[in-house]
Formats: sequence, structure tokens, C-alpha cells
Amino acid sequence: MSTADLSATDLLAGYEKGEISPVRATQDALDRIEEHDGAVNAYTLVDADSALESARASEARWKAGTPVGPLDGVPTSIKDILLTKGWPTTRGSWVAEQPEPHDVDGPPVARVRAAGAVLLGKVTTPEYAWKGVTDSPRWGVTTNPWDSRLTAGGSSGGSAAAVGLGMGALSLGTDAGGSVRIPAAFTGTVAHKSTYGRVAHYPGSPFGTLAHVGPMTRTALDSALLLDVIAGFDARDPWLLDAPPRSFAEQAVEGIAGLRIAVSPTLGYVDVHPDVLAAFEAAVAVFSALGATVERVDPGFADCLEPFELLWFAGAAKCLEPYSAEQRARMDPGLVEVAEQGAEFSAVDYLGAMAVRNDMGALMGAFHQDFDLLLTPTLPIPAFEGGREAPSGSSRWTTWTPFTYPFNMTQQPAASVPCGFTSEGLPVGLQIIGPRHADGRVLAAAHAYEQATDHHQQIPTLLR
Repeated sequence: MSTADLSATDLLAGYEKGEISPVRATQDALDRIEEHDGAVNAYTLVDADSALESARASEARWKAGTPVGPLDGVPTSIKDILLTKGWPTTRGSWVAEQPEPHDVDGPPVARVRAAGAVLLGKVTTPEYAWKGVTDSPRWGVTTNPWDSRLTAGGSSGGSAAAVGLGMGALSLGTDAGGSVRIPAAFTGTVAHKSTYGRVAHYPGSPFGTLAHVGPMTRTALDSALLLDVIAGFDARDPWLLDAPPRSFAEQAVEGIAGLRIAVSPTLGYVDVHPDVLAAFEAAVAVFSALGATVERVDPGFADCLEPFELLWFAGAAKCLEPYSAEQRARMDPGLVEVAEQGAEFSAVDYLGAMAVRNDMGALMGAFHQDFDLLLTPTLPIPAFEGGREAPSGSSRWTTWTPFTYPFNMTQQPAASVPCGFTSEGLPVGLQIIGPRHADGRVLAAAHAYEQATDHHQQIPTLLR
């Protein structure tokens, strides 16, 4: 068995016992990239020499009994939005303002590096991470480990495809409207969007307080482990919360017996594919069997598509503000289009959308006085053709992601875990949402569900 098939938690246990070498784990991940990245196009940059040098240093530390941190020797990739020392950050663009190598890490990258992670390289994003699929003018289309004709989702599609194929056990993604949860659902992997402010972000996203940094992994326990590392203090982020009072990895194993869980298969307004609905209903039954009290109830908000798009398109306008018409001609036409729309909004329009956010946050705060968690499908549809922003019959990516962006509006923690497959063998995601600051509870529910099922252990088609 290749170590590329192991979780980060299992790799670390193997390192501690001396049964696995970080050098072997890194080489196995690099071999997976060599064998399979051509099919999915997840990586924009692979630095094998640097990775193996880091792995050899990690191996020496483990042999001496002095690991430098909780991720020592774990192969990890970084979304090409996050600043990474020594590597370019292209943001999927030919015209991004900083394509040259940087001399500084962004906060979460700095923390995983300090924790001993072996950085393999950078993974794909749509231009400026603007949409829910992953294709860009600079790097092309990123596709799905379960069917390379289909999208991996986005905007952290490179992270999801890499993790799903064992091309690194961990990845750092970002999520401003679903961008870790969407690709996790489409690829049968796990992702967690933490409470806003839990993970430092620098430079600040042009999409403002919609944007989060989050773990992308194959198990909920790995997501908790990675969140423990990246949730630390960084003075560069003025929105950062205080340090969490307890380890997320400790909370993740506490179980969910006695929790009050609300179940909403449609949020009251979403049309859901029947195969997705069937997998979701089967997942709900598991939570009842695990000892939770389950009640069917919608949270009570209307679709917030219009105010979300106003905030999102205004962010896109800010992204493109420095660029000339000639430069925009080299950019994703969809990004240019929404940026032009966003530039037409007034400050009053923007504050109106923020008022909707405030109302939704208050509503969900009251909702979670009665319910510890909320379950929904992550997406209403399975993966569709790669290279398209939306499936046939839809326009913008926001039209097929109605379960994800509301919880960027409310800034709540939300995870996606695999919960089954369609009749065509495509993964389906379950979204677990908690009240603000309850990241540990969300991850505990995700881990408990995984322990009772085996969906996260299924092997993608490209690896069979």
C-alpha cells in the first residue's frame, strides 16, 4: 500500500512508531502527482527538491525524537491564492500583480511550515478564486478524480483533486461562497469553513469578510488537526478572534449523543437532485442512530442570492480595479463581466446587502438556541462537465450553490463530508453547520458520521 493513501493522522502515528518515513511519504505523494496530475491538472507548481529536502530534515527529527510540530513530515499543498515564501502566487491569472516569488508566507502557510509540514507545491484556482469551478486562463481546467471529464468544483478545486488522489494528505484552501465545501462535495473529500476570524488571512481578500481559509483533507480528524495549526495568532489580520479555548482535534472525538440537530433538505426553497436527496436522507438516519435528537425544520431565511452577489460582484470589481482594458482582455470573461456589474453598485447598495447579512446572522443566532447543528446537502446536484461555470440551464456559479453561500453571509462554521454516491457513482456531500465559534462541534459531528460510515474510504475511479 502506498503511504499516499494514508491520512495525515495515520502518517504521524507511523512516524512516531518508526514504521513510516517522511521521505517515503513525500516520495509517494510526488509519485502520485507524476502519475495522476496529468489527468486532473491540480498543481500549478511542484517543488520536488525542496519537498524532499524538508522530508529528510523531518525524518532526522523523528529519529531523534524531536518533531518540530504537529504536522512534521506531512505532505501538504497550498492553494495558489495564498502567499508562499519562495514561490509565485499567480492567482490563476496572466496579469495578477504579484506573479514573482514572494519573500513572505501568508499566515496559514507560515503556521503549517512552522509545524513541520512538507510543502509540495501550489494548486489551482480560478482567476482570483472568483467562481465555484476551477479553470483559469493561465492554468486551464481542473477536473474530478471520479471522472476526469467532470469539474472538481471550486474555487479550491486543485486542493480537492490533490487530496482526493493522495497527491498530498493536506491542503490549504479558501472559501468565500463555498469554495472549500463545493469541491469537497464533488470529489468525495472533506473540508471545513471555520467561523470567520478563526484563521488569519493576509493580505485581506477583496471579497472582504465573506472569505475564509480552511482545511481540505480526506478525514474530519485531519481537518481538526490542520485547523488546530492554522488557527493561531497573526498580527497582520485585524479581524482575528482570540485563540480557541480547546484543541479542535480533542473536540472532534467527543461524539454527538444528545445533540439537537435540525435537518433541512431544501432550506425551504432549493430543488435537489433525487440521488443527492436519497444520500442525504440516508445520512440523516445515521445521526439518529448515533444518539442525536433530529428534527426537520428549515432555518427560516429566504434565498440571499441577490445580496450575496452584490457583495461578491463588488469584490470582483475591487480585484480588477488596477487593470486596464488591455489587461482585462486576457482575463476570464466571466470575472470581467461580474466585476463590471459590481462597479455599478453604490455604497448604499453595499450597506443594504450588509444589513441582510446582519439580519441573517441574528436569525441564525436565535435558531441555534434551539438546535446545536443544522444538516443540509452541500450541493443540490452532482458534478457536471469540466470547463463550464454552470451546468446546462444555469448561468452563474451562484445559481447551483444555494446551500453554501448563505453561511458565508452568516460567518458560521460549516463542513462538507462525503455521504454517498449517485446512481452514476459520483460523490455526494453532506453539509454540517454550527453556530458561530462551534467549530469543534461541527468537526465532532463530521468525525462521528465518518466513524459510522465508509464513504470517505472509497477509492476514486482514477486510482482503481
